[in-house]
Amino acid sequence: MLFCMPGKTAIAFLLFASLSFTSGLSGNDEVPLWAKGAPGSEAMAGKKEVVDGPHAGQDFTRIWSIHNPSLTVYLPPKEKATGAAMIVAPGGGHRFLSFDMEGTNVAEYLNSIGVAAFVLKYRLAREEGSPYKIETDALADGLRSVRLIRARAAEWGVNPAKIGFMGFSAGGEVAALVSTHFDAGRPDAADPIERQSSRPNYQVLIYPGIRPETIPVSKDTPPTFMLCADNDKGPSTAIPALYLALKNAGVHTELHIYNSGGHGFGLRKNPRAGVIYSTWILRVADWMADVGMSPAK
Repeated sequence: MLFCMPGKTAIAFLLFASLSFTSGLSGNDEVPLWAKGAPGSEAMAGKKEVVDGPHAGQDFTRIWSIHNPSLTVYLPPKEKATGAAMIVAPGGGHRFLSFDMEGTNVAEYLNSIGVAAFVLKYRLAREEGSPYKIETDALADGLRSVRLIRARAAEWGVNPAKIGFMGFSAGGEVAALVSTHFDAGRPDAADPIERQSSRPNYQVLIYPGIRPETIPVSKDTPPTFMLCADNDKGPSTAIPALYLALKNAGVHTELHIYNSGGHGFGLRKNPRAGVIYSTWILRVADWMADVGMSPAK
């Protein structure tokens, strides 16, 4: 277990400065999780997705009214690809998705270290007028995303034994649910995607919106990385408790709690110089290498 305090970050910021971020809202394939529409969303089929920002007073992009959940595909250059993959579930309180700073920006960084990334649009249970439930629909979207990538692993250059799930805030809740409610797939399913296992090979929880007592940890829970800031009251209390539960179950786990940062810092195009929490993605990259997920071992 690691507790990270402020320190020198010059090297890390040079690395961030070398990256080139784009909007991530065009130019990448968006693949529906269900070709004929998501089960349970039939009544909402005519509703259009809403994209808002960035604009004055809001430096990130929000998306809501998601009724046809999907993955936006980000593949690294073939010469850099390690075979590792990461599903990225943005947060937003289950009311919207913070789609760039907790989604596409992260995907582009992962591509830069050879990891294929898939930004998940999942159904939002707390959006006004929503017919969805977190434990039913958002969870179903998360599980289906793992199966879909595993089914198309050869096409996307992914090792089916190196599929991870990263979630921020509400997306962290989805990640934790997926990592504890998976199954091996149904060999007799008519849909070949449903024959695939829905178990992630590793999970990354960034300031997750969880109640640890509701997460049914077992010895089969995948290796876990968790990170938040000490002045983010809910996650900074929840993830140490979850760490102990994982440790007691024999699950390999790493925990970072930064001194400051609050909630929702994500990965911004222009991080504020000297702020240690802006380098959290480097800790994830180190951990992925340490547990043998990327680079390939």
